[in-house]
Parts: sequence; structure tokens; C-alpha cells
Amino acid sequence: MVIVRIRRVTFSVPAALRKFLKPYDPEIRDLALQLRALVLEEMSPCYENIYDAYSAVAIGYGTSARLSDGILHIAVYSKHVNLGFNDGATLGDPKGVLQGKGSRIRHLTIKTPEDLNSPNIRSYVRRARKKALADASKLGQPAASKPTGVVSTVKAIYPKKRRPR
Repeated sequence: MVIVRIRRVTFSVPAALRKFLKPYDPEIRDLALQLRALVLEEMSPCYENIYDAYSAVAIGYGTSARLSDGILHIAVYSKHVNLGFNDGATLGDPKGVLQGKGSRIRHLTIKTPEDLNSPNIRSYVRRARKKALADASKLGQPAASKPTGVVSTVKAIYPKKRRPR
């Protein structure tokens, strides 16, 4: 079992995720796992949904196992990793660092381990979580039952892939 340590907490890496990341260069695998550990420090307890998708390995984080309750996600590509914010278009971006022009999602591109030291990452993750919980409360949605830790689930495995082999 691979263990990644960032600051305070140690998180085990599900075997399926290790398998999905195996085709990537070691630097990109490590970057993805370090970003995952950072996200889990800020999001846990939470639900982690792992997708072995067509063009990327994607890992979604939210308040339940449902995709509609997703707050943010990690997308692993061959040369970089993105940290995406599912409602990033409405997330305040005072520093103007979020990328993307879609109607909902915005992201940060992470290319090196040094990029993980940016205080923007933790700040934006915290703000996205706080906003998602506040939005759910405003809509009168019942609070999701909190897991005791991180609940990791493989949600989908796509047979066709357009990424490293």
C-alpha cells in the first residue's frame, strides 16, 4: 500500500487508484497523489469518487457519493494535474487564478510539486467547500450524513482510453 504524507494526516491510496495511475510517468503519479493528500486534508471527512475515464483519471470529492453533490475534482493528464472546482464560475476569484471559460467549472493547473506550495490551493479548496455547504443550506437541502473518514469508491471504468498506456 502506498502512503502519501503532506502535512498533518496520512491517507492510504486505494489499490484501484494506484492501478489507474500506473500508466503515467512517476512524476505525474506522485503529483496526483500529493494533490490528493492535500485535498483530503482540507475536505475530509468526505466522499471520494474515482473514475478511470477516457482522457484522464478523475477523482471527485463531495458530501455524498452522488455526482451532483461534488464540490471539486482532480483530473490527471499526461503532463499535468488539474484541480477543478465544480461551481468555480460562481466561486469568488479575487486573485484571478482560476482557469476556464465554461458555464460552471474552473480549475487550477498543477505541473510541479512546487505548485502545491501555493497558498491558493488550500484557500480555494476551503472556500469551495464552504460555499457548497452554504448553497445546500440555502436550498433547504438536508445535511448529508458525514462519513467518519474518507469513503473511496470506484464509480466508473471506461473501456476506451486516450492517455498513456
